[in-house]
Amino acid sequence: MSLKSAASWISPSSTFAIAPDNYSYLSMSYFTSQEMKCVLHWFASWSDPQRERFLQDLVAKAVPGKLQSLLEGLEQLSVSGVDRPPHIFDCQLRLWDQWFRSWAEEERNEFVRQLEASEPDFVAKFYQAVAATAGKD
Repeated sequence: MSLKSAASWISPSSTFAIAPDNYSYLSMSYFTSQEMKCVLHWFASWSDPQRERFLQDLVAKAVPGKLQSLLEGLEQLSVSGVDRPPHIFDCQLRLWDQWFRSWAEEERNEFVRQLEASEPDFVAKFYQAVAATAGKD
């Protein structure tokens, strides 16, 4: 089986349609692009408080080592009861964290670009929050 025929089931129009002209999906794995699509899909259904929690997590990832972001992140921690399963949102955040840590810097930047394409106001808040951490150590 040739490489061309093995990949013929992937539809470029559905998989890669949102790529900006200056980014090559050849450098991003198919799995990474699907992970990004999942997170973007989840984001669309999250409530405002869930989006706020995701914003705090995204800022903490963008400026690691900033004490203020770490302290704010700790405020979000909660201990679930032993008999209570985690909420779907908590599971989504765990997956998001695992995936994000495995992405290269350019893939992380691409995720933010894709998020900005669908949620420009949210990404503007993200950039403001990152800027607000400047000088805080």
